[in-house]
Order: sequence, then structure tokens, then C-alpha cells
Amino acid sequence: MTAPALDLVVRNGQVVTAADVSRCDIGIRGGRIVTLGEGLPAAAREIDAAGRFVTPGGVDGHCHLDQPMEGPARMADDFWTGTRSAACGGTTTVIPFAAQARGQSLRAAVRDYHERAAGRAGVDYAFHLIVSDPSREVLDVELPELIAQGHTSFKIYMTYDDLKLDDGQILDVLAVARAHGAMPMIHAENADCIAWLTQRLESAGHVAPRFHAHSRPMLVEREASHRAIALAELVDVPILIVHVSGREAVEQIRWARARGLQVFSETCPQYLFLTAEDLGIDDAYTGARCVCSPPPRDRANQPVLWDALADGMFTVFSSDHAPFRYAGDDGKRPGGAEVAFHHIPNGIPGIETRLPLLFSEGVLAGRLTPQRFVELTATAPARAYGLHPRKGTIAVGADADLVIWDEREITIGNHMLHHAADYTPYEGMRLRAWPGCTLLRGEVVWDGAQCLATRGQGRFLDCGRPTLLPAARAPRPAAGLFAGLAQR
Repeated sequence: MTAPALDLVVRNGQVVTAADVSRCDIGIRGGRIVTLGEGLPAAAREIDAAGRFVTPGGVDGHCHLDQPMEGPARMADDFWTGTRSAACGGTTTVIPFAAQARGQSLRAAVRDYHERAAGRAGVDYAFHLIVSDPSREVLDVELPELIAQGHTSFKIYMTYDDLKLDDGQILDVLAVARAHGAMPMIHAENADCIAWLTQRLESAGHVAPRFHAHSRPMLVEREASHRAIALAELVDVPILIVHVSGREAVEQIRWARARGLQVFSETCPQYLFLTAEDLGIDDAYTGARCVCSPPPRDRANQPVLWDALADGMFTVFSSDHAPFRYAGDDGKRPGGAEVAFHHIPNGIPGIETRLPLLFSEGVLAGRLTPQRFVELTATAPARAYGLHPRKGTIAVGADADLVIWDEREITIGNHMLHHAADYTPYEGMRLRAWPGCTLLRGEVVWDGAQCLATRGQGRFLDCGRPTLLPAARAPRPAAGLFAGLAQR
């Protein structure tokens, strides 16, 4: 019997997975990879990779799109502009956050987010949950139901007044994650320390953007990371500490790993390529463009993070894309005014530049192997959030999400990017590569010159249980310290 014809063959690529680099062709049919090999038969369409690296489409496991917030602040990107930008930067799957407001049903937050995304997304997407009000209804009914329905990861905040949980609430949420096999993500900064420092800085008249970094020194991240690890150890549940910025927090995670604890971690481009000086070395308000939390650290911090990326201490590399405009009254200048640092909306754009920055300055600069690049940007986030092997790899049966890389000199400028923010913090940075072609389920969504993604082309993805561990953690009874408490 003759095999069905292929829809597309990508030929002559250096195909990279988290394990290997091999020269082969990729045969695609029905939006999925159906064969890998040399000399594949002709297809209806063909792309010659001409010896270039071909990697899986990126999975950005941490980004914020059209997230509701108190006015006048408003995110610059909705699900169309944000996912359009993702596609042009080589990312084919995004996982933004459905955020619960205090007093709101978690189900209602998810319904609202589905409405915001429907018919707009240009790449595939899933949702994390943000749990800010862990009532008994949320803990006992809503969260278990939503996990069963494919929302298998959620974020817990230890800072921000409208989002933070106290330690007892965190333990309650972690216990649900353990019982139902979900992946909890933790923003680890000590809120009381930040508030104490902020009050004293303001009293002394130190309100310029650069003092944002002074209000959130590495020790507040170090303490909260240690506490998050201890809480997870008490419940006996894996956690993923997000946007790790400082070497002191890295030390805490290494300590936990050395004790055999299941602590995963993430870092982001801003901590490799920006420093506290980008917040301003005087009272110029332009530093507001780089206000994010945790803040960028000193330059000596960056080699520590590069080493942690290379040696496996970091599990995933995400953008933490949280875009606000610099001009206007709904972004970095709330109400059109220059405000004290703690009133500046936190976040920077980066969904399109995430992969090029790491490929250029990681792989091509010799800091990372191509395989490690794939693991950090595609395979590990797909596994962490229950999307592997459909996403995050180049294998038979996986979605045909691919990036073909062009190695060429390029200078980043906001004019070339496809987000709706009016600046990029990486303006003027010179890179050695950019995606030459991005494929989403076998369809070209970026051809190296123009965006070919269309509104509504992206599909919502139900997530399974995380598979970062040797076997996915199924629901199970209490054990260890938690067992003793549960039996009383």
C-alpha cells in the first residue's frame, strides 16, 4: 500500500531536540510530524533549510496578555498582538495567566480569559491560573475541577497587595496541587520587607525609577525563595520558582536540589541582558521602561545566571512578557504623570526577543549547546505544563511547530517588532541570528520578513499533568511531615 502523500517536507536541516542534533528531513501531514529521515519523497510544498538549525517552536510558559487590572493601567498587548509578536520571534505556544481577583470565582476568571482569547490568538495557547483568593469553594471544588479540565498549573504570589497569599494560604494551595498532580509556580519576594524599604525610601524623597531596585534587593528574593522551598518541603510537592533574578536565590535553589527536593526554576532575558543601571543612574524617568519585579541586578550577577542555565540548575527560560506603553496615560505614566517608583506598572515586553536573544548570545556565543537551548525554551516548559510530547520537540506525532534559524547580524529596534508596546528594553542590541521561518502546525506564520499568522489561527490547548519528573505525579495520599498532620 502506498503511503499517503506528505503535505510539506522541510529538507536539509540540522534538526535539534533536547537530546540530539541530526541532519535530516522532516515530513509533515495534517499539521503533525509523520516522518524523519533522509531523502523523503516529494511533497506538495517544500522548504529547504539549507543546513540551518531547525528547532521546535518555542513554548513561552510565562507571559501576560490582556490581563485585567485596575485602571488607568492597561496592558499594551491583547491576544492578537501578543501572539503575533510571539510567532515572529519563533514562539508557537504561549501560556498566559487567567487571574482571579479577590472575591471572584476562579471559574469566572477562566471564562473571562477564554472570551479575551477567542478568535484572536495567532499561535496555540493554554492558561495558567492565578490564585489570589483561596476560599474553601476554590480549594475544595473549583481548583480540583479546573485541574481536571486541563488547567494543570497555577501561580502563587508572595508579593503585591492585591495578589499575595500568606504562608497558611500558600500551604492550602500547595496541598491541592499535591493531591491533584498540578504544578504550582511561585513569585518569591518578601512583601513586608519591600513595603518597609519602600516607605523609608519615599520618606527620604527617593522616588525615581532607579529606587525600585533598592526596594527589592536580592535578599528579599533570597528569603522568599527559601520560605517557598520550606513550605513545599512541608507539603511534599514540587514547585517551580519563577523569574529568578539574583545569585542569592540561585544559591537557595542549589541548596534545595542538593537535599533532593523537587524545586524547579525559571529565569528570563531581562536578568541576562539588563542591569539595575537600566532603571536610571539619576532621577530620569526613562528608567521606568525597565521597571519589573524582581528588578534587574548588577552586571556581576549575570555570569552566575548564565552558568545556571548551562549546568541545568534553571529548568525553563521564559519571557515574563508584561507589556505597558511608555507614552500615554495607561502604561508607565499612570494618568499621564511621572509617579513614584512603586506606582509604576511592573513589567517589560519581551515575547518576540526571548528566543533570538538566547540563541544568539547563548548558542552562537558558545555559552549553551543547541540541545540545551531547546530544552530551556521548548521541551522543559512543555513538560512542566503538561503539553509534551505534542509540543516542545521534533518527533513523530508532535505538532509540526518549527523554527528555521538565519545566522545574520541584526540590530534590535522597536520598529521591527510586532508587539503593541511603544518600546523594547533591548533597543540597539546587536544579535547574530533571528528566526528565518516559523511554522505552526505545518503552516508558515513568519517568513523572515512578514507576519503570516492570522487572527484565530491559534488553538486552545488542554494541559495534562506535568511530566518533568520521571513519572507524572498522580493524585496520592499525604506523606512525610504532611502525613502526620493529615492523620490527626
